[in-house]
Amino acid sequence: MMVVELQKQVRTQAVTSIRRYFEENLSEPIGELPAGLLLNFFLEEVGPVIYNKAIADAQARITARAADMSGELYADEFQYWPKVDAKRKSKR
Repeated sequence: MMVVELQKQVRTQAVTSIRRYFEENLSEPIGELPAGLLLNFFLEEVGPVIYNKAIADAQARITARAADMSGELYADEFQYWPKVDAKRKSKR
């Protein structure tokens, strides 16, 4: 099972944000412990959904970029003489 882990500072900010949300949008404030438990629940329950979506989006982007690799990275071959000839013609 994949569990999203947060750094201590990020976790503290998330708990503070949850508490503020409750204070401003719901009729009852929420304490630090209940806010932390709610955060744990969302990280375990919803975190993998968000993580998997992010991975799928990144994979789709990488696949699209790889499919167009020859278009983006292709280098024309044997271009020395055509460039030299073009310069000579432009000098005339």
